[in-house]
Amino acid sequence: MNSEALEVKERFKKVVEKLKDLRILVVGDLILDRYIFGVVERISPEAPVPVVEVEREEFRLGGAANVANNLASLGVKTYLLGVTGSDYGKHIMKGLIRSASIEDLTVEDSQRPTTEKARVVSLSQQLLRIDWEDKRPVSGKTLDKLLERLDVDVDGVILSDYAKGVVCEPLVKRLKEKRVFLSVDPKPVNKHLYYGVDLMTPNEKEAKQMGQGGPLESLGWTLKKELGLKTLVITLGSKGMALFDKEYAHFPAKAKQVYDVSGAGDTVVAVLTASYIASGDWHLACELANLCAGIVVGKLGTAPITLQEVLSAIEER
Repeated sequence: MNSEALEVKERFKKVVEKLKDLRILVVGDLILDRYIFGVVERISPEAPVPVVEVEREEFRLGGAANVANNLASLGVKTYLLGVTGSDYGKHIMKGLIRSASIEDLTVEDSQRPTTEKARVVSLSQQLLRIDWEDKRPVSGKTLDKLLERLDVDVDGVILSDYAKGVVCEPLVKRLKEKRVFLSVDPKPVNKHLYYGVDLMTPNEKEAKQMGQGGPLESLGWTLKKELGLKTLVITLGSKGMALFDKEYAHFPAKAKQVYDVSGAGDTVVAVLTASYIASGDWHLACELANLCAGIVVGKLGTAPITLQEVLSAIEER
């Protein structure tokens, strides 16, 4: 290995080491991901559908909770703010948050369910997804409690928007008033709320929906200017990611194999935000985020990156 490669590796390791000194607040839509694994050996006599004989069931943190889980797994002191219902899903969600060593700031709203996505899987193939959710904007006492719990001392905030009602104008306004680094994993429907944030991380489809179309570079620069963004990173799936900061840069994907892209965007916004706050270097942050995204797409379903996986991937570079 040449001296330049060794130097890059050491810089990566130093940034990863600094992550444990960070405090980051994740705000957004919490999702309880439920996986029902089973085998299919026959078709139902009641209707032309497969019968799944259930073998096991798993619950995982999804949405904003998956962003927080990625940060906590990397050693970041992580705070999580979102909304749950008053149902069984709340208890499972809060138990998973506690097990992940995440500071739980969640607000309970008895008028809406805990957002849940149940996936039926057989032989690694998803057969069906069932969603429980209420997309109405939060309001009243729930919104008041959310705004009250924003008052935590952190180095940065990640807004994880899944368009389930938590991300609204009063919330974003209060976050901007905190005057700390603010990044957004966006949904096009809320484009008007993101003006002036430090980082936005849409995927290519979302960027096209928010922008004016055209070639990637012109799309990115136009979107960055229109929303007054300090930095824009567009994730490109198997093509990697594109950085629009002072200049344009493209980072090829690092995945060895793509098994499931669920949650890859959560990993990207978590690693980009944390590693940039720790290093002040967007190129290094994008390289690390690319590395981590390449690991999580090799896993089934939403799953966080671990510190050991990152260090092993850096060694293998």
